[in-house]
Amino acid sequence: MITLNQISKSFGSRVLFEGVTVAFSTGNRYGLTGPNGAGKTTLLKIIMGIIAPSGGTVNLPQRVGILRQNIEDFAKFMVVDTVIMGNGRLWKAMEERNALYEQEMTDEIGMRLGDLEGIIAEEDGYSADSNAELLLTGMGIPHELLNQPMHAIPTDMQFRVLLCQALFGNPQALLLDEPTNHLDLESISWLEKFLFQYKGTLIVISHDRHFLNSVTTHIADIDYDTIIMYPGNYDNMVLAKTAVRDRAESEAKSKDKKIAQLKEFVSRFGAGTRASQVQSRVREMNKLQPQELKKSNIQRPYIRFGTTEKQSGKIVIKGESISKAYGDKQVISKFNLEIAREDKIGIIGNNGRGKTTLLKMLAKVLTPDQGNVELGHQAVINYFPQNHTEIVDKKTDQTAFEWLKTLRPGIYDQEVRSVMGKMLFAGDDAFKSVATLSGGETARLILAGMMLAEHNVILLDEPNNHLDLEAVSALAWGLSDYKGAVVIASHDRDLIDQVATKIIAFEEDGIHIHNGPLEEYLEKKKVLNAK
Repeated sequence: MITLNQISKSFGSRVLFEGVTVAFSTGNRYGLTGPNGAGKTTLLKIIMGIIAPSGGTVNLPQRVGILRQNIEDFAKFMVVDTVIMGNGRLWKAMEERNALYEQEMTDEIGMRLGDLEGIIAEEDGYSADSNAELLLTGMGIPHELLNQPMHAIPTDMQFRVLLCQALFGNPQALLLDEPTNHLDLESISWLEKFLFQYKGTLIVISHDRHFLNSVTTHIADIDYDTIIMYPGNYDNMVLAKTAVRDRAESEAKSKDKKIAQLKEFVSRFGAGTRASQVQSRVREMNKLQPQELKKSNIQRPYIRFGTTEKQSGKIVIKGESISKAYGDKQVISKFNLEIAREDKIGIIGNNGRGKTTLLKMLAKVLTPDQGNVELGHQAVINYFPQNHTEIVDKKTDQTAFEWLKTLRPGIYDQEVRSVMGKMLFAGDDAFKSVATLSGGETARLILAGMMLAEHNVILLDEPNNHLDLEAVSALAWGLSDYKGAVVIASHDRDLIDQVATKIIAFEEDGIHIHNGPLEEYLEKKKVLNAK
């Protein structure tokens, strides 16, 4: 069990939470939710002991698995050893044992070695290598990389290793911040099954709605300067939270109506002979004075994309025998593709297999080594890159408002402010410097620019990476409603589920095109793999 007692945290005048007391019970799996900036990561770091609270205490079990982000600290260690470090007591004993074996043997060293071997046995150390390999294999790490130093493997694989480190050694509690960020769909599915069987206390932050719905038994939602616990998964929480808010607003309206009626009575008879009745009504009014409803921090942007007045031809993009290699690595080979004007295509596959490369070639920002990409008649593309700095220069002094104005010279200020309001840039937030914007804010700014632009084809590369759950839902709605063609690469299963009616899958044996939704493709793949 993890307990928080009277936890508070403020940054200057801004209060994230105040006097929070809550218990996370053994056997339950908690999703920690709230919009960007609500304090999810801050709270998790307080529980981890990385950040000190402004007040209050945290009690943890003895063995806690933590998903760390500091990959540079493990650069010189072997992959398997990095995982075993997840059990600190075991790793410390193994290191001391190995050091003692290099010394001349004495009775004292022999006694100490006996103690250490006991600790290693208690911590299942003699199966450590095989247990670590099971985790790494499940996480999609190729066997030939297991005995490589961390710095020699791709960065996304290093983050997967740190996730295995958190899971290693049967921890009594798991604290995971965005564990699916560097995982493909197969690895996410494996992690979902692992966590579903986990018997300890899990607290996880994730912007992947499908993952939260699959894994969690409870949602700990940061709102109203506190943590509100809801039974069930994320969708259950949204329903419950909306119902509570609606009920509170309804009760407030009912009180307002009653107070208006009482005021009318007091106004009519205040100077007359019914003084006792008037005083009674005044007392009743005082009792009914509604408490001001605290503003919930749950906000959903409104995302709708317009299309250019010029209708495109039936085929908007055509790729003929396109190939691309990086050095000796052939990423895409002689691939053919036609995108129709109303296609909604989801691109899936492991990192490094060519999803971004394909999107960049379709967007005409990367030239194929062979073959060609042609735009159809009157096709107008708008591209959302995975790396935001490709289109938002963080080194300038431009404000968010000024950046949007440059996209359409001559556009009215009120039109820009209207779109910014829809994307949650209210008031002075519209004039924040683009250099200071967070990842989520930059993503929303790019989407605001797409809402202002004229186009009939949208290409998006991992647009959900920095968006909170409500923004991802709004994006899915906007893309589904869009009248042009959409091609989107994402590991977010829920987003692909809601948008795509056609799948391009980058698999180990090549690129596959499936005319149907994601669930249908995954079921077909499962049947083929079972044969």
